[in-house]
Amino acid sequence: MPNLLRATNQTRGTVLCERLEDAGGLSGQSRGLLGRDRLEPDAGMLFETGRFTPFMWMHMFFMRFAIDIVFLDRNSRVLKINRDLRPWRVSSIVFGARRALELSSGTADRSLTRLGDTIEIEPSDT
Repeated sequence: MPNLLRATNQTRGTVLCERLEDAGGLSGQSRGLLGRDRLEPDAGMLFETGRFTPFMWMHMFFMRFAIDIVFLDRNSRVLKINRDLRPWRVSSIVFGARRALELSSGTADRSLTRLGDTIEIEPSDT
């Protein structure tokens, strides 16, 4: 089992994800959530971009379920939220994003996450 992380919204005092997997390097990021039938409500995946990459975007090609994507800047502030992104769609192109959290659909609303909130990512207790 991979080392899991936890994502919490420090601004709202809510939890986005108790079991956040780090997608890892290029091969892990290329694979992402592909091949899975669903994502548990407390699970997700963290993607990080290179220091000099000016933007991030994600695709839902070959995915089987919808997700929320929360894009973060270098200070872990929320820049953009794509809610309920369905299979065969493309996310927003988000300039200044350094990280993206792929979460179960509805997570952003359940955690009350909004633009400008600060998200902390730390080792999980689970």
